[in-house]
Amino acid sequence: MNSALPYADHPMLQENYRPVDQELYNQDLEVIGEIPAGLQGTLYRNGPNPQFPPLGAEHHWFFSEGMIHAVQVKDGKVSYRNRWVRTEQFNAQEKAGERLISTASPAPANGLNPHFANTNAIVLGGKLFAFEEFNLPMLLDRGTLQTEKLWDADGKYQGPFTAHPKIDPHTGHLLGFGYQASGFGTPTIQYNELDTNGVLIRNERFEAPFPSVVHDFAITAKHLIFPIYPATISIERAMAGGSALAWEPEKGTFIGIVERNESVNKIRWFKGDPCYSYHVQNAFTVEENGQEKVILDLFKFHAIPLFPDWKGENFVPWLSDDVRGGQLVRFEFDLSEGNESYTEEVLSDFLGEFPVVDGRYIGEHYRHGYYVSQQGAFYPGSFFDTLVHINVETGEKKFFTPESRSYFHEPLFVPRSPESAEGDGWLVTVMYVKSEAASYFAVFDAEDVAKGPIAKVKLPQRVPYGFHGSWHPEV
Repeated sequence: MNSALPYADHPMLQENYRPVDQELYNQDLEVIGEIPAGLQGTLYRNGPNPQFPPLGAEHHWFFSEGMIHAVQVKDGKVSYRNRWVRTEQFNAQEKAGERLISTASPAPANGLNPHFANTNAIVLGGKLFAFEEFNLPMLLDRGTLQTEKLWDADGKYQGPFTAHPKIDPHTGHLLGFGYQASGFGTPTIQYNELDTNGVLIRNERFEAPFPSVVHDFAITAKHLIFPIYPATISIERAMAGGSALAWEPEKGTFIGIVERNESVNKIRWFKGDPCYSYHVQNAFTVEENGQEKVILDLFKFHAIPLFPDWKGENFVPWLSDDVRGGQLVRFEFDLSEGNESYTEEVLSDFLGEFPVVDGRYIGEHYRHGYYVSQQGAFYPGSFFDTLVHINVETGEKKFFTPESRSYFHEPLFVPRSPESAEGDGWLVTVMYVKSEAASYFAVFDAEDVAKGPIAKVKLPQRVPYGFHGSWHPEV
């Protein structure tokens, strides 16, 4: 076994990337300001929290054990709880007292398959699902966060499951997919649908133009949208000593669109210039003069951040003085017969990441989007320092950047009531304050983020920078 590298020696293990090692439950935390009377529920956050230091000098932020953080809000009072997601990998390492799976380029080792369960957390059918895109999700008790078991649809589902499923606002069903569905480096994608009880009711497969890292996808009320970017996966390249995942821009971008009530094998492919997007903001279908169009809004990079090209060169950082997030763009697809291309429009030059919308408008025509941006100076260990609200119809932006160095996790929208208008509600998020080395739960008026948080709660420990989560309207 290689000697472990101290956490402080890697830039993505410094500051608030550094893991925490305590599992806590704290009630009745002090509130600065006032929690809105209508805000009741639980914020779940998932993210990488290394159980042990890396095995060597190389480490990747994406590949560490998942930890769930839950902030519960009820009757103006706030509590906090966190727990590791206890996968087979986690349990084996806990027993061994050391790292058994690499956090640089994970591969099966020591009789284990890598499984981090570190990317998203969503409640469905009364259980909390902990997702990562290379494996099946884990099921947790949504209150105690105790890990219960691996989800495999009672043995009916095999292969990976996306960390970016979509909840249909009309049915409550969870729509998802898994890439590399026929094994590592294969172009097979499987589409899945789970009902409100978490029961698998649809599972179909199709072939993409080439094996690609498909981190996110989109839905509309009528269509499914699968982006295939030239971030390729190759077992041959890996066996030759190169990176399994690499950037091959000459392959271009393919966007697959299929009607939701059709077989996924009827998917249509539209070709465009090479680009990459980690995250979709939203999508919807419109009809103009009897002709359907699909609109897809996403945050676009010119190459995939955090990975090299196929030669092992030209590594693009996640954040730096030059890379401050993706550009919000709109792809428009004319579904006329014979069309195989799409148009592109820039919606904002205010770069950013981790976009969300009012969940009641997922897949529908919408106006309001929310994301985080980096506007201040970059330094190793920094993150996104600005919370942004954009009206995609007018282009108007409202944003909040704290005076001190503070950094935001992904925001989530909570409607004021089920009947309130789009955008009428609150944004909830976690923010890290560098000067205090502390994390806060923060609540913003979604219609006026520029005035800053209307309530803050200092959490009993840091919440390391993570990926995604959800708001559940129950405690």
